[in-house]
Amino acid sequence: MAATTDYDERAGEAPPAPRRGRVAGAVSLFGELLITAGLVLGLFVAYSLWWTNVVADRAADKQGDKVRGQWADPAPGPLDTKNGIGFLHVPSMKNGEVLVEKGTSSEILNDGVAGYYTDPVKAALPTDAQGNFTLAAHRDGHGAKFHNIDKIKKGDPIVFESKDKWYVYKVYDILPETSKYNVKVLAPVPKESGVKKPGRYITLTTCTPVYTSTYRYVVWGALERIDKVDSARTPPAELR
Repeated sequence: MAATTDYDERAGEAPPAPRRGRVAGAVSLFGELLITAGLVLGLFVAYSLWWTNVVADRAADKQGDKVRGQWADPAPGPLDTKNGIGFLHVPSMKNGEVLVEKGTSSEILNDGVAGYYTDPVKAALPTDAQGNFTLAAHRDGHGAKFHNIDKIKKGDPIVFESKDKWYVYKVYDILPETSKYNVKVLAPVPKESGVKKPGRYITLTTCTPVYTSTYRYVVWGALERIDKVDSARTPPAELR
């Protein structure tokens, strides 16, 4: 008598796949999907935290060169707010010079620059007799110009370089965390920093904690002096 089988060989029908085999296949597919998702996430992180910095730094350097090229023209003229009004220098952050432009939208800040506020509270400019020169920049990605803002300490210098002057500020207060809706930190007289009368202030703001935009980190400084730019553009002692 011929041996029996689990399926009809003459019909050529394959036996049903064992249940264990189907489960193993599903687990294998799920594992491959997880690996793929991990790779995609890794590429996104690399893009956000590295490549956007590369692109932004290139754009900022190009625009900064353009501003300095305009400064080479000895002819006097009004303050140029279109291409950039000058450069911010904060030795504590160890990030070199930062071009300062008008506005704080993502379109502006994504080019690796710092922007001064036009709203909700309009910033004063360093050239103004009094007011608050309020600035923002990214902390992560897109140049991350304020990434090391937490390295700034009270008493540290902040220097703004314009075409013909160095504005030297001294940090007098720091607010490590506040609501992103707290616009009082941008006031012409930022009373939250402890000052009570008009003066010539500077305020740096950025997102905190790192890699989030939940809160804002704030640094305040007050103008100490103004140095005239010489022919060699010799920086003030605070930057040497």
